[in-house]
Amino acid sequence: MLEKTFDPKSVEPRLYDAWETSGAFSPDAAPADAPAYSIVIPPPNVTGSLHIGHALNNTLQDILARYHRMKGEAVLWLPGTDHAGIATQMVVERKLAAEGNISRRDMGREAFVDTVWKWKAESGGQIVRQLRRLGASCDWSRERFTLDEGLSAAVRKVFVQLYREGLIYRDKRLVNWDPHFQTAISDLEVEQKEVDGAYWHFAYPLADGVTYEHPIAFDEDGKATGWETRNYIVVATTRPETMLGDTGVAVHPDDERYAGLVGKAVILPITGRRIPIVADEYADPEKGSGAVKITPAHDFNDFGVGKRAGLAAINVMDAFGRITAADAPEVPADYEGMDRFAARKAIVARAEEEGWLKEVEKTRHMVPHGDRSGVVIEPWLTDQWYVDAKVLAQPALKAVEDGSTVFEPKSYEKIYFEWLRNIEPWCISRQLWWGHRIPAWYGPNGEIFVAETEAEARAQAGDLPLIQDEDVLDTWFSSALWPFSTMGWPEETADLKRFYPTSDLVTGFDIIFFWVARMMMMGVHFMGEVPFRRVVINGLVRDEKGQKMSKSKGNVIDPLEVVDELGADPLRFTMAILSGTRDIKLSKQRIEGYRNFGTKLWNAARFCQMNECRLDPAFDPAGAKLALNRWIRGETVRAAREVSAALDAGRFDEAANALYRFIWNVFCDWHLELAKPVFQGADEAAKAETRAMTAWVLDQTLKLLHPVMPFLTEELWAQTAAFSGVTRETLLISAPWPQLPDSYLDAEADADMGLVIAAVSEGRSVRSELGVPLSAKPDLYVTETSDRAREVLAANAAVISQMLRVGAVRFEAAPQGSAPIVLTGAALALPVAEFIDVAAESARLMKELAALQDTVEKTRKKLDNADFIARAKPEVVEETRGRLAEAEAAHAKLSAAVQRLEGLA
Repeated sequence: MLEKTFDPKSVEPRLYDAWETSGAFSPDAAPADAPAYSIVIPPPNVTGSLHIGHALNNTLQDILARYHRMKGEAVLWLPGTDHAGIATQMVVERKLAAEGNISRRDMGREAFVDTVWKWKAESGGQIVRQLRRLGASCDWSRERFTLDEGLSAAVRKVFVQLYREGLIYRDKRLVNWDPHFQTAISDLEVEQKEVDGAYWHFAYPLADGVTYEHPIAFDEDGKATGWETRNYIVVATTRPETMLGDTGVAVHPDDERYAGLVGKAVILPITGRRIPIVADEYADPEKGSGAVKITPAHDFNDFGVGKRAGLAAINVMDAFGRITAADAPEVPADYEGMDRFAARKAIVARAEEEGWLKEVEKTRHMVPHGDRSGVVIEPWLTDQWYVDAKVLAQPALKAVEDGSTVFEPKSYEKIYFEWLRNIEPWCISRQLWWGHRIPAWYGPNGEIFVAETEAEARAQAGDLPLIQDEDVLDTWFSSALWPFSTMGWPEETADLKRFYPTSDLVTGFDIIFFWVARMMMMGVHFMGEVPFRRVVINGLVRDEKGQKMSKSKGNVIDPLEVVDELGADPLRFTMAILSGTRDIKLSKQRIEGYRNFGTKLWNAARFCQMNECRLDPAFDPAGAKLALNRWIRGETVRAAREVSAALDAGRFDEAANALYRFIWNVFCDWHLELAKPVFQGADEAAKAETRAMTAWVLDQTLKLLHPVMPFLTEELWAQTAAFSGVTRETLLISAPWPQLPDSYLDAEADADMGLVIAAVSEGRSVRSELGVPLSAKPDLYVTETSDRAREVLAANAAVISQMLRVGAVRFEAAPQGSAPIVLTGAALALPVAEFIDVAAESARLMKELAALQDTVEKTRKKLDNADFIARAKPEVVEETRGRLAEAEAAHAKLSAAVQRLEGLA
C-alpha cells in the first residue's frame, strides 16, 4: 500500500540515479532506425547557479525531451556550459582580491588563466548539479564546455575561414568600453539606468568674425518677429568632458536659423580647435538650440555624423576613462590624466568663469552602465575585430522567411526580422584573458597573419618575429557555433549526421538578437542548413504582481529553495502551466497549489489501491460494458490527444491545463466518485471491470503526466506495479507514449454519463447559488425526460443522490417552491423554498448582481477606449479582457440564479 504522502526528498535522488543508470538519457538507448529528436541546451554560464529563469527554460526542454523519448524517438538533449568570459574573469579576480592575492596583471596571463581553470574545475559544475535536481534528463555523457578542445578547434576554424572570406576584419570603430574591466562589451552587457543629470548649454564662438541673426521672439503661429545678432552658436550636452574631442557642430539641413552658417566654422573653447558647422538630419530643430556638438570618438550617433560629414575622430580618453592629450595635443596639460567626471566639473566651472556657459537645464536621462562592473560605459574609438554581420544575416533572414525555421509564438519573428534587417558590424574582440584567444599574429610592421595554429601563422610569416593578438573572442562568438560544434564539427561525426539540424531550440525572447540570430547566421553559413527547425520562445518570470524579481525588492523566488521544500514536480508543473504568457506572474502560493495537484493524484492512487484496482495484463479496455467505464476510456483518449497536440505545438500551458482538467476534474472528481457505488455494490462483474478500467486509466495518466511531473509519476509507476504484482518492462521514462484508438470513443456512453454529471453539476450550482444548507436533503424530481434519459437517470439514481446530497430521485411533478434544472434531454427540479429565506437570498443576489454589472460596464468602457488599447502593454490589455470575460460569466450565472428565485415566489 502506498504511503500516506509522497516524500520528494527521499524519492527524487533515488529516481534520478535510476534514470541515469538505466541509460535512458542517451539517444543510443533507442533503436538505430528510430526517428531523431534533438535539443541543445542554452549553455548556462559556468559561474552561474540555477535561477527561476533557468528553472522555466530547462523544465520546458525536459518536457519535450521526455515526451519525444516516450514516443520512441532517439532523443539527444545535449547539455553544456559557457565559459562566460567577462563574468568568470570577474568572479575569479574578486576571489583573488578577497583572499589577498596579487592582481591578474601582476600574476601574468598564463598564471591567471591556470587559476581560472582550477576554479572552474572546483566550482564550475554547480549549475549542472542543480539541473539534475530539477529532473533534467540531459545526456551528460555528451556534456560540452565552450572552452574544451573540440569547441576551441571549431572556433579557430570558423574565425580563419570568415577572415579569408573577407567576413572578419579589423577596424577602428566605436565600441561600448567598460573602463573598469578594460574591455569592449556587447550591447547585451549594457544596462541603461535613469540618473539625475543636466543639459549644459555652451556658446561656441563663430570663427572669422562671422555673425548671424538668431530669432528670439515669435508670434502666435511660431513665426519669428524679433532677432539678435550673435557671434556664437549654442550647443547643449549632457557630457561636457567630451567637448575636448569635438570635431564639428551639426544643424538640420532644413533649419532656416542656421542655413547661412553651414560650411562656416567655430572655435572650440579650451582647445582653440577650428571645427566646421555641417548639415545633418541627426540634429533635431525641436530639441534644445537645434545645434549639436559632434564628438565622433565618444558617441555612437556622432560617429555616424562624422562618417557622413568626413569629420575627424579624436580620442581624448584612455582605457581608464581619463583625459589624455595623446591624440589631441591642443588639450591643456592640466587636464591630462584627469578622470572624466572630474574633467566634467572642471570644464563646467571654466565655462561659467569665462562666460560661455549659457544655461544649465536639470534633467533625468538614461546612461549606459556595465551590467557587471556597474560603471558608466564610455563609447570609445579603438581597433577591434569585426564580423560583417550584414552579409551573414541575409541567408539567416531567408531561412525564417521561407519557413525553414519557425518561431513559436510566430509573433517573435518580428523581433528577429527587425534586428537582422538593421544589423550593424559585430565587434567580436574582448580585452580579456579568459576566453578563446584570437588566432591572429602580428609582424613587426603590423602585418597580420591569421591561422588556426601558431605553426601555420609562422609558416605564412617566414622569418618575421610574431606576437599573438592579446584579445579573446566575444563569448557569443563561440556560443553561436553551439548547435554544431557540440556535435563534433568540423569532424563529420555520427551525431552531427543524425542530430543536426536540431529539432527545437527553447530559449528566452531577450536573447533572440544576441544568440538565436547568431546561431542562425553561423549554422546556415557553415553547415548549409539551419541549426534548428523550431524556436520555442518563453517569457520572463516575474513576481505575483508582475514586478521584476530582484534581491533589493526581496521578491526573488529561489527555485532550489522551492525544490527543497516542495519538490521539483510542483515547480515544474507551475512553470509549464504559466508558460503561455510573455510575463509569468509567479508566487509561492501557486507552486503550493500545484503541489496539492500532485497530492490529489497520489491520494487517488491510494484510493484505487484501497478499492483493489490492480493492473490486469489480460484486461482489454475495448471490451468494457459499463457506461461509466466506456466513458472514462473515451475521456482518456481525448486527454491523450489534447496533451499530444499541445506538446507537438510547443504549447506547454495547454498541455498542463489539459492534464489538470483530466486528472483533477474528470478522473478524480467524477470517475472515482461515480465508481464508489460500483466498488461498494454486489455486482462482482461490474466491480472487476471497473477496477481493471480504473487501474488502466491511472496507468495512462501516469504516462501523460510524466514529462511534466516525472518524479511523482515514476514512483507511482513502480508502486502500482508492485501492488498489482506486475513486472514492468521499463522505467516510466522509457515507457511508450499512449497511442489510443478511435474505437475507444463511445458516443452513447458519453451522452449517458454526461447526463448524470450534468444532473449533479447543475444541482450543485442551484444549491450553491441559492444558499441551500449542506445539511438539507430535498428529493430531486425528474419532471420531463426522454425514455433513454429516464433509463440512465434511474440506473444512476443512487450515485446522483449520494453526490448531490439529496434524498430520493423521483420521476413525478415537482412541488411548489422548486428550482428548475434544465438539461439536454431532461428537466429536473429541486425543492428548496423550505430551506432558504427567499426574500433575503433574492436581496443578496441582486446586490451582487449590481456590483458585477458595474464591473462589467467599467471594464467594457476601458476596452472600448482606443487610447487605452494603443498605450497599454499587450499583456495588460489581455488581462483586462480576461477580467471582463470572468465578470460577464459570473453575471450570467447570477442572473440565472435570480430567475430561479423569481420562479419560487
